[in-house]
Amino acid sequence: MNKISQYIKRVGKIGVAGALLSCTLAVATPAHADRLAEIKARGTLVCATLANNEPLGFSDPQTRQVVGFDVDICAAVARQLGVEMEQKSVTVEARIPMLVQGEVDLVSAALGYTRERARLIDFTASHYQNPIKIVVQSDSGLNMVADLADKRISANRNSTPEEAVHRVLPKAAVQTFSDTPQAFLALAQGKVDGLAISMPSGIRFVTESAGRFRFVEGALAWEPTALGVKKGEHKLLAAVNQALSTMEKEGELDAIWSKWFGPKTKFNIPRDKKLTPIAKLR
Repeated sequence: MNKISQYIKRVGKIGVAGALLSCTLAVATPAHADRLAEIKARGTLVCATLANNEPLGFSDPQTRQVVGFDVDICAAVARQLGVEMEQKSVTVEARIPMLVQGEVDLVSAALGYTRERARLIDFTASHYQNPIKIVVQSDSGLNMVADLADKRISANRNSTPEEAVHRVLPKAAVQTFSDTPQAFLALAQGKVDGLAISMPSGIRFVTESAGRFRFVEGALAWEPTALGVKKGEHKLLAAVNQALSTMEKEGELDAIWSKWFGPKTKFNIPRDKKLTPIAKLR
């Protein structure tokens, strides 16, 4: 059995295509000499965020600009580095490949930490943690995570919710989509029984549905979320971690969280877990 075949067997749950992509990216892309120096020389930090996932990254209907929690985090990190932030919209599927290929400097796009992803990229400290939940139709009769053990569940492709479903509910039929709106539409149209999603992303579907959708009790997992840096860029990783540490000490992380998730928003989710070194979460 060759190395690629062994790798595919080891990570079978993410699928053959995903494994081949991961293997290719891991071996084909050398580390940049010094990305931090390049960023400071050009004066911009190119940051990948989602563009259709409120409140993390979405298009402001008035300005047509992509705004949100992840965008503000990137902008604050850029200020700490002494440069401007250049936002670049990505899909969930494309965020890691674009980082590995050097098309962006930093990923701030609902990037949950997993050991599999850590083989491909480096993670900063986790700046927040949230439960991965399942959304169902309110009249479905499904009340607990275990009730979906053999049901149809949608999720973003190559996402931590997808991984959590495979791990916690191995008999469930998982249908994956390229973005959250498509995964939710499958639930709304009755093509699946549940939607696996991080709570901050899923709560808007619940609160804006006039009672049509709800979360089941319990969580599939708790997801430590961090920023992503290209593998081997140690100076950039250290600089971003220092920026996050300063932002935590000065209350900026809490302020950004409160702006998008706080009690004056429709989400009203407390930031219970503070900045945590990723090594403590492995």
